[in-house]
This record gives sequence, structure tokens and C-alpha cells, in this order.
Amino acid sequence: MSNPSNNAPFRIALISTGGTIEKTYDELGGVLSNKVSVLDMLLASLELRGVVIDRVPLMNKDSLEMSEADHDLIADTAELMSRNHDGVVIVHGTDRLAKTGDRICERLDSKGGAKKAIVLTGAMRPYEMRRTDATQNVTEALTAVQISPPGVYVAMHNRVLRFPGVVKDLQQGTFVRG
Repeated sequence: MSNPSNNAPFRIALISTGGTIEKTYDELGGVLSNKVSVLDMLLASLELRGVVIDRVPLMNKDSLEMSEADHDLIADTAELMSRNHDGVVIVHGTDRLAKTGDRICERLDSKGGAKKAIVLTGAMRPYEMRRTDATQNVTEALTAVQISPPGVYVAMHNRVLRFPGVVKDLQQGTFVRG
């Protein structure tokens, strides 16, 4: 957690993996796809006093295309980044976000548990869309990582839920306790 008496900035590793939040519209193909990251534009639009964000562009995939090796890579990278950062935020596709959250918990539990907060987030609508939830969800994740105790969480739609036991509710279009 952030220490208000310490003037050092809170160091956050922001791992990007792709997902809907980073999809852009391909005018020639007429489809949304993961080709370039839009996170730098999103972050530039925020007032981020007291934090330093180290971007870690790990992959840029739709989470439905992620392999077991991808989930392992994300979990290993989150654990590695948590060693020299105050917290970790992972931007992830929502379809397999819960699988990655559970995988991170499994990996960290085998090493004595999380030592820092690791927060996953994503969006149901791409950042490029007018009615996106991307900005809200990233902002919530950046706040949650600073105030949550060590553990693995998802922050979206005005909720912060701790793993394990988090699932995507397809009816509500958000995450809930399973």
C-alpha cells in the first residue's frame, strides 16, 4: 500500500497483453483487431500524480487466442515485476481474464503468496469507442493497486474483487464472485 508519509512515487508495472481494451478499427478490413497498443494515449489523458508507471508490453492478443503458455508467461511476468515495483496492473482481455487471475494465484501460492497487489483489468468496449469503459477501468485498477493489500484482484465497473473465485458474468457483462 501507498505510504502517505513517504514522498517517493508509487511505482507501478503496467503489463499489457491486448484484449478488447486495445482493439483498434481497421478501416480496410472493416474489423476491430489487436495491432497497436492504445494504452499510451489512455494513460496520457489521466492525471497521475504520485505514481510512476513502467510499461511492459508483453503481447497484444485477443484473450480467446491465448495459450496455456501465454497465461504462464503473464503470471511469471507479474511475479517478476512485483519484485521491484510497488504494485502491478495487467491490462487483459475479459474472456480469459479470470483464467489468468487464477493462474497468477496458483503460481504465487506455490511461492508463499502475493507480496504486492496485482490488479487485472480490461474493457467490454475498446478504448477507441465513444462509450468505452476502458478509461474508467484502467483508472480504477491504478487506484486499487495503490490501496489494496497484497493479493490478486480484478478492478472493473466500480468493483474490486479478489481472486480466486472471480468469474465473468456474461449476462451482466462484468466480473462477479463465482
